[in-house]
Amino acid sequence: MMTSSVQAQFGDIDIYLFDQILKGRFHKGQRILDLGCGSGRNLVYFLQNGYEVYGIDQDPEAIERVREMALKIQPGFDPERFTLSAIETMAFEEETFDLVIANAVLHFAVDASQFEAMLQSAWQVLKPGGQLFARLASNIGIADRIQHVGNGMFQLPDGTERYLVDLRMILNYTRDLDAELVEPVKTTIVQNLRSMTTWVMRKKTGEEEEG
Repeated sequence: MMTSSVQAQFGDIDIYLFDQILKGRFHKGQRILDLGCGSGRNLVYFLQNGYEVYGIDQDPEAIERVREMALKIQPGFDPERFTLSAIETMAFEEETFDLVIANAVLHFAVDASQFEAMLQSAWQVLKPGGQLFARLASNIGIADRIQHVGNGMFQLPDGTERYLVDLRMILNYTRDLDAELVEPVKTTIVQNLRSMTTWVMRKKTGEEEEG
């Protein structure tokens, strides 16, 4: 019964995003954008608890599913908040969202240029003081088990090919965006098959930059 109750409240949410909720990092009424939202597994809690939720994905079927889910949770929900779009070309205005979720999507970039375009686009729509939550594949802890196949793409032991970052790149991007880490970068190695890194940044406010 307890498992069923938790499932109903949080859905199949990523455990590291769940961790951020438990730490009180987000607040009701905030505007949230889920990049590569899929069928909305990370959005159940936010839809049920007074957040203003948006999402993009490149899969039309996923968009239909997340719209249906949102309407079940919030009758009258505007389905146009979920739209078909690539991350690097999304049409939202700058400084719109309090939280941008990029869960297991940035590593689908095909080279550094696309990765940086995706990251910059995600950062532009974030409000000052807002947070970017990213979970992405990295080489941390498995550098000796991967093979570079060109353009920053690596073949992983699990047989997939991904664009991978390392800790130096993550820290350099954080510096170049003039961001601050909300918490230290954390990495989980999945049975030596792949490495998933959690990267949570906060956009500084104008007052902080002036100070």
